[in-house]
Amino acid sequence: MNQITVTNRLETPTPFEHQEKQGLKTQEGSFSEALSGAINETDQLRKAAESAVTDLASGNNADIHKTMIAMEKASISLKLMMQVRNKVISAYQEIMRTPV
Repeated sequence: MNQITVTNRLETPTPFEHQEKQGLKTQEGSFSEALSGAINETDQLRKAAESAVTDLASGNNADIHKTMIAMEKASISLKLMMQVRNKVISAYQEIMRTPV
């Protein structure tokens, strides 16, 4: 099988090349692993927001800014996961509609 390569005429590195030069690994794996990781990260953000709200309400943490930032991170992450879910369902329905 022939490998097709595309050369970039610009001399600026892509973000992935920049990460590799810095010694960072690019993520490889299946879609299910990526989805599972995103779900776990969303759950961790939700737990962090819940903990921040509890601390603020109990008076342990009087920093409302960090609490609001944690809540917004959790909210945005949940909205993103809902959109991914909707796209996956839409793709599944489209595949089921294709004739065999």
